[in-house]
Amino acid sequence: MVTASHRRKALSLAVFTALCATSHAHAQQAAAPAEEEPTTLGTMTVTAQKREEVLQNVPITVAVITEELLQDTGVRDIKDLQILVPGLTVTSTQNEAITTARIRGVGTVGDNVGLESSVGVVIDGVYRPRNSVGFGDLGQLERIEVLKGPQGTVFGKNTSAGVINVVTRRPGYTQSAEGEVTVGNYGAFGVSGSYNDALSDNSAFSVFAAKRKRDGWMDVRTGNGPRQETDDYDQNFHTVRAKLLLEPTENLEILLSGDFTSRDENCCTAVQTTVGGTAAILNALAGGQAVAAPSDDPFNRVAYSNHPTTQDIVDKGLSAEINWDTPWFGGATLTSITASREWQAINGLDYDFSTADLLYRNANEDESFTGFDTFSQELRLTGSTDRIDWMVGAFYSDEELTRNETYRVGPHYEPYVSTLVYQLVGQGLANLPAPLPPVLLNNPANLPPAAFLAQVGGRPYGTGFTGLGSLDRYKQNAKSLALFTNNTWRATDALDLTLGLRYTREKKDLASSYSNPNGSLACSGALADQSAANPNRFALLRAALASRSTTFANLPANVQNLIMAGTPTSPGVGAQIAGYMCLPWANALHNGRNTFQEMDDKEWSGTVKAAYRWNENVMTYASYARGYKGGGFNLDRVQSADGLSSSGQGIRPVNDTSFGGEFVDSFELGTKTTWADGTLLLNATLFHQEYEDFQLNSFLGTSFVVRSIPEVTSSGLDAEILWQPRAVQGLMLQGGLMYAKTEFGDDIPGGDFVERSPLSASGALYKLPGATMPFAPEWSGSLSATYEWDFGADRIGRFNIGGKYMGDYNTGSDLDVEKHQSAYTIFNARLGFGRSDGRWMLELWGTNLTDEDYVQVGFDGPLQGLFPDPNNPLNTFNAFLGAPRMYGMTLRVRY
Repeated sequence: MVTASHRRKALSLAVFTALCATSHAHAQQAAAPAEEEPTTLGTMTVTAQKREEVLQNVPITVAVITEELLQDTGVRDIKDLQILVPGLTVTSTQNEAITTARIRGVGTVGDNVGLESSVGVVIDGVYRPRNSVGFGDLGQLERIEVLKGPQGTVFGKNTSAGVINVVTRRPGYTQSAEGEVTVGNYGAFGVSGSYNDALSDNSAFSVFAAKRKRDGWMDVRTGNGPRQETDDYDQNFHTVRAKLLLEPTENLEILLSGDFTSRDENCCTAVQTTVGGTAAILNALAGGQAVAAPSDDPFNRVAYSNHPTTQDIVDKGLSAEINWDTPWFGGATLTSITASREWQAINGLDYDFSTADLLYRNANEDESFTGFDTFSQELRLTGSTDRIDWMVGAFYSDEELTRNETYRVGPHYEPYVSTLVYQLVGQGLANLPAPLPPVLLNNPANLPPAAFLAQVGGRPYGTGFTGLGSLDRYKQNAKSLALFTNNTWRATDALDLTLGLRYTREKKDLASSYSNPNGSLACSGALADQSAANPNRFALLRAALASRSTTFANLPANVQNLIMAGTPTSPGVGAQIAGYMCLPWANALHNGRNTFQEMDDKEWSGTVKAAYRWNENVMTYASYARGYKGGGFNLDRVQSADGLSSSGQGIRPVNDTSFGGEFVDSFELGTKTTWADGTLLLNATLFHQEYEDFQLNSFLGTSFVVRSIPEVTSSGLDAEILWQPRAVQGLMLQGGLMYAKTEFGDDIPGGDFVERSPLSASGALYKLPGATMPFAPEWSGSLSATYEWDFGADRIGRFNIGGKYMGDYNTGSDLDVEKHQSAYTIFNARLGFGRSDGRWMLELWGTNLTDEDYVQVGFDGPLQGLFPDPNNPLNTFNAFLGAPRMYGMTLRVRY
């Protein structure tokens, strides 16, 4: 039987083969070149190899989004871009400072700034240290290039899945001014303006400023507070960008740039997509509905949160780009890009995503702060001869990362965890019926579940878990030095051979300090009671169990001890209960810890390409690239059964939280074809990528763990079309189709990846071996159509509609079935009328026109998603949703 997977692979190969065949036929029938090459799609230039080249001559899969299309589709930041690029997925989770881009199903997974990006973001030649640092209003854009596959030779080590290369508009010598006013639903209002002028015959400047506001599109039930905001995902930010161009001689160009962005918003709450048995406990504690009801539709966009999700993000920087056409090596160009940037984010968090008061984090610098201070310097010398285009360069960066992280424990935490633990562990021993009656706070002493942990820890009820549970500080320094070269040899008039090589050395060190200001009294009491050095070992636990069960109380002492202590191969209930009492933020063993870690990586990466131009309209190429993404440290409280990061769950602190580098071997076979006198481009690439030690960061309900996956493969077809049909003047089509099969390897060592057996429970990540990766739909595609027409003496109309199709995929790093997202399609559109000379234009626009419901990221409800096995009735699952339909009107004016 032919499987669906085999049929899809056959279809992909057939499409590519057909395109190559028609390309060859077109090569045989190509007309003689015109005397003067017109400006068409076929002459579109890119800087994918850090030199200006015609797109159709570059042996790289590149999606180019022009200034007009960016404006037509309302792209202001990189997150908006994904509707235009098949295979590009961009998601946000707990706040906008945690944003991840993925290409061909591959990207950094998880909310941990200790992991660097698999998809690099470069803005005007300056690399941004994480994806989230590159998100914001980008101002006046010239184009965006999305380079797919490893690009480490030219763009650096953290581009193992691809690069998003943003090029903003440069100053010009013509005086001009532009303005824009936008209004829309959800109270949206935005205003922006720019001014460009010459200062002299050899200098010019431009300045851009914008202010944008919008109410939130998520309704929030705040319970008893203290949160006051009743909506979330609002927008409130302003941006200023300025550039100064100096050209003192015809051979020297200096471009100085500065930018500042500030965001003061509320983000991000989550909804419940599956409501499990723990909801009854939360509802009882909150005195009302604490989470969604099982029958509620999550796409009603109602979230539950009693603590603020305030976010304050500041991004600013200065850069200087110098280009000098030297007298050396036949007029080689020396390029220097120097940049200094600062980025910081302060975020409040309601960790339990409910109106019960379990865990939260205040939005102040001492409790929740992530900051990057980055200095970078790149030098390149680029030249050409009759046969060789060559480039050599060096890159240096010095990155300081500061992170403050806390967890505050609310008054509902103790009765919730106590009741939950007693239901999970103690109830079976006590031989009591299930479920237990609801928890009531007014008389906990009469309700064994609520007071169970107080008795086990030897503390009065309400004093074992309270206040500031954890206060951790991380200071990381990363210095990177790289030497690189990328050279193309025109072996014949038709054959180009490219060789690129990069050597990277990176040093990282991390100083971490951990403290538990509240003393973690409950955990301390439980550990003391269970200590082998305690002559009255298990006295408190024995009393807590015996007072609730005559069956347990009547057992012989040695049997009681066996139940509580367990055996070397089967942990007893004592260790299980202590595990819940000593979760990372409440674990007394972390208190007062100070650790220092360092690593020194030296790695080679590179590429080999062969491109054959059959004639001026057809080029085919084959390439191999070795990509590399640096290792790092898990910036989270990590604990395990034995103190090793790779081991299973436990309470022993892990001192070594490091993880190694990630590598990829990528193979591509592509063709780029130009048709109809340069008005039609058809390009396609077959690709196969093999990742080694893929860095997977997973949230397991209480903390993030980093696992190195030995093998991940991504194979498929990437095709695109750009078309300006001469028969329909004013029409432009741009689209693409991607088929990608992105899978984990079958063999992943470690207890997290083992399925349930008669002797053990399933590991938290047991679904991964051999499975399709999360966020990796097999099929995705996009299509944008723009039509411009004249009417009247001096008026034009302009219409654009664009759509993005995403096949079904899983949105959770552990692949729980409850986190599956069905296939969906998003449509955006814009209709404008204005003057032919561009002096003004009025536009009506809409995004997500069909109000499509989809999930960005699904995750286990903290302290509510307890078991990895599917359809467990106790589990609750949450999700961060995609934005709903938005619409509005924009007036643009230009002088």
